[in-house]
Amino acid sequence: MELPRRALGDELVKPGELAGVRARLRKIAANHDLTTVIACAFDHRTRMLPFIYADMRIVPAGVRAIGSAMVASGFEKTRIVLQQWNRNFRPSQMRLDGAIPDIFMISSTQLHSAQCKAMIRDACRIDPDKRPLIIVGGPMVIYEPWEVFSADPENPWAADAAVTGEEYVLMNLLEVVLSSRAGGESMRGAFLRARDSGLLDEIPGLVYAKGSRDCVTDELVDTGIQQLVGDLDELPDPVLGYGLLEPPGKGGGLVSRAIPADRVSKYGPVGSLVLTLGCKFTCPYCPIPAYNQRQYRTKSGERIAEEVQRLYNEYRIRMFFGADDNFFNKKERTLDIAETLASKVDAGSRPHCKVRWGTEATIHDTLGMKDHLPLIRRAGLWALWMGVEDMSGTLVKKGQTADKTLEAFTLLRENGIFPVPMMMHHDSQALYTRNDQSGLLNQVRLLRKAGALYMQVLMLSPSPGSKLYVGTYTSGLAYKSVDGIQVEPYIGDGNYVIASRAERPWRKQLNILAAYLYFYNPLNFLLALILPKSRIPLADAETSPTAVDAEGNPRRGRLTRRISRKISAYLADAGVQMFGMWGLTHTVRRTFIWALRLMRGNIERHTSPPTSRIPMRGVGGAPASHALPDADSPDN
Repeated sequence: MELPRRALGDELVKPGELAGVRARLRKIAANHDLTTVIACAFDHRTRMLPFIYADMRIVPAGVRAIGSAMVASGFEKTRIVLQQWNRNFRPSQMRLDGAIPDIFMISSTQLHSAQCKAMIRDACRIDPDKRPLIIVGGPMVIYEPWEVFSADPENPWAADAAVTGEEYVLMNLLEVVLSSRAGGESMRGAFLRARDSGLLDEIPGLVYAKGSRDCVTDELVDTGIQQLVGDLDELPDPVLGYGLLEPPGKGGGLVSRAIPADRVSKYGPVGSLVLTLGCKFTCPYCPIPAYNQRQYRTKSGERIAEEVQRLYNEYRIRMFFGADDNFFNKKERTLDIAETLASKVDAGSRPHCKVRWGTEATIHDTLGMKDHLPLIRRAGLWALWMGVEDMSGTLVKKGQTADKTLEAFTLLRENGIFPVPMMMHHDSQALYTRNDQSGLLNQVRLLRKAGALYMQVLMLSPSPGSKLYVGTYTSGLAYKSVDGIQVEPYIGDGNYVIASRAERPWRKQLNILAAYLYFYNPLNFLLALILPKSRIPLADAETSPTAVDAEGNPRRGRLTRRISRKISAYLADAGVQMFGMWGLTHTVRRTFIWALRLMRGNIERHTSPPTSRIPMRGVGGAPASHALPDADSPDN
């Protein structure tokens, strides 16, 4: 079930509203002296291909954006804790400036929901008089907000509010609560008063508990679908969020200071940037178009150039990944960004010459941009993750075919951009076919031959917020348990077969491993040493301005650097092969056991989607926008 759409013309907030609410908060921030901790939930059982490096080395855009918004609103006593780096973090032990924070926020996906709930439970152990206001956001609550509330009196725990939207919703919430907060009153106390007086009902994008009794929820109120910020230039500067990061550690609490600026890139060498949001395609397994209210939102090229420069100058971050749904979605918007960044490079701007970035796009739109790929490469685009899915078009048709995919790969490589295919395995796809290229291994072979250094293969799985989600459960496609083992959220990342009509689903599980092993193996490693796929134009190009000494003369060592770059470009393919084989050992260790369970059978299937066990209603008794059908009849 997709999220409902707001009335036509009412999807976006008025221009300047996000900047306005931040300005109003800055005026009152000094009167409240808030301390805030923002945690990113992370389940370490998810560490495997294709995410095994990025999951620890990229600071997630969500928590960083919320941290930036807090600082930009005047609340500088804020800390961001990543469970990726702080596995033993416990909210009950957190102290900021020597005291329990006023607000505790959590961002989580469905994949990491177990850790999210564990943090809420631990925070609820804090004495009620000292307990912080608990707010949860992220993809999990956008689609399943009831998951952060409990109705069990034997196991009482609950968040105070779920933010089913972006920064604008949170800033609105804080403004309403702070505007009615009495002197000396806790933030949670002020929130409960605002909630009970109906002040929160005018803020679309919230779900809160009504009639709760000591963390036991009787009813949930859904204030509706959020309004989106259309101009992404209004978002707070990401530089602010990077200055709030808790250093990696083994303790359960917080240290006295955030990571120093000169050490941020050591722990998070790849920066996440919001460039564009939205996609014109409406794939039935994808929730992105409905979440974005069928809107396509972008930042200006000048704003992106400023962010890149500041992040490089202040934190020495040189690699970036764009949080795009489809970067090539609209040609004129893409060219505005590319032309601005390329002009900075042409002018010799050191930060823009040195940085490299990657993002996502479709085969269809990549071919539509073929005349502009030299410009886009000059702008710094280094790698493009491409939604190949199934080249035969059996799963979904987005203009991709085997010929078009190979054409797009050739064009990218000729222009110095590495193509990274993202594939999706499904029930109707064979492991290997003799007479065509529809088999999984056939396509993997074709993509490797076309120049792919890296790839991902995931199984089609239920995605909350997509058109197929409810039908996947009501049709009996989704598994509830396998060989007596419950299907837990942490295995819903596509690496595990958890929804299939195949008579032998264990074969599908082994197919994914076979595809990875076919791509990453010792033979390909040896071939990469002889004929590396990483030898493409501009792979070893010198784009940085020549370093000079105090007198303006070129510094020595240019020849050494050039040789080093050429060696690095030559060995990059072999290095990726070694990394892939290492990552594959973790993938096999975790998913092969699941294949054995599938082999034993005894599969129990869902007959209805997972819905709220707590009654949900909209404001004034209207239907709840975020409730699935038959929400009063939970799947037992």
